[in-house]
Amino acid sequence: MKYYIIAGEASGDLHASNLIREISKIDRESSFRGWGGDLMQMQGADIVKHYRELAFMGFTEVLINLHTIIDNFRACKNDILFFNPDVIILVDYPGFNIRIAGFARKKGFRVFYYISPQLWAWHVSRVKKIKKSIDKMFVILPFEKEFYFKFGVSVDFVGHPLLDAISETGEENDLTPRDIIAILPGSRKQEIRKILPAMLSVIPFFKNNRFIIAGMSSIGKEFYEKFIEHYNIEIVIDDTYTLLRKSAAAIVTSGTATLETAILNVPQVVCYKANPISYLLARWLARIKFIALPNLIAGGEVVKELIQNNLNTGNLACELKGLLTLEIASAIKKDYEKIRSALGAKGSSERTARLMINYLKTYNYQD
Repeated sequence: MKYYIIAGEASGDLHASNLIREISKIDRESSFRGWGGDLMQMQGADIVKHYRELAFMGFTEVLINLHTIIDNFRACKNDILFFNPDVIILVDYPGFNIRIAGFARKKGFRVFYYISPQLWAWHVSRVKKIKKSIDKMFVILPFEKEFYFKFGVSVDFVGHPLLDAISETGEENDLTPRDIIAILPGSRKQEIRKILPAMLSVIPFFKNNRFIIAGMSSIGKEFYEKFIEHYNIEIVIDDTYTLLRKSAAAIVTSGTATLETAILNVPQVVCYKANPISYLLARWLARIKFIALPNLIAGGEVVKELIQNNLNTGNLACELKGLLTLEIASAIKKDYEKIRSALGAKGSSERTARLMINYLKTYNYQD
């Protein structure tokens, strides 16, 4: 069968690549095309556009780049028609993918959505679009199945793919353990520009610790180096999990990385800062008390969130000092155990692949 996959971010590229690998094991005649990154390409997908070209963050940034975004929609639609897949698999990236889903349904394509957009946080009205245009949702957070089920959306909870991705990475490196504080500044240049300077500002207060930035090759080492010329700090590229395994604590930009850090059992403080207009609009639309995934899954504050004006040197230094104490670190790790248990068993990518292929066989039989 022919699979068209759209992943617009680094995390989506990771999870889509693992899904491609598992589908390929079952469907020996499979072929893959779509939008994503290097990891998808390594698993055999023909990548039409890299996610680096799609990273527009926030309301104002979207408006500024509206012409490019419209061109991307047009190119994607044309490419889907050219490839004529048996199914389109959308991976998170809601602003783009929900619109593509509507187009795909009108053209008669089967559409699966893997890794739900955070409609439960805002834009609940978009569930109506999901119900109209998606054949099946495959969700990875435990509370998402109930959310979609109450709206009559066909949904499966498949467990979280990070449990597999993290367990497959090795632990060998030359880092000195337990004195390290990891800095995870995000996967987009826009957010790194806004957040990394605040993260770095606490370094002078922790002279006995070794700070290391978890960088990404898709961003480029030279981009990070522009921020660190006045600091004694290192950069590790594309080895975040190994770095976290050796870290006593972490400073993490809100996003998937907060859950990765929790799964790896590292105490963390979560940071986020956006364009002021984007932040005010998001705050107005938001229906949730927290932004960090560990807190959302736990249903309460497990890790401290420093957002917008609260993200400053004094607050960050204070929270980080607490993380380095046995009492606070132990309490956080105890809560992490409950979070990991709620995420389900390992094997998410394989389960998802088998479900998708079985559904497609059923659809083909019905047709």
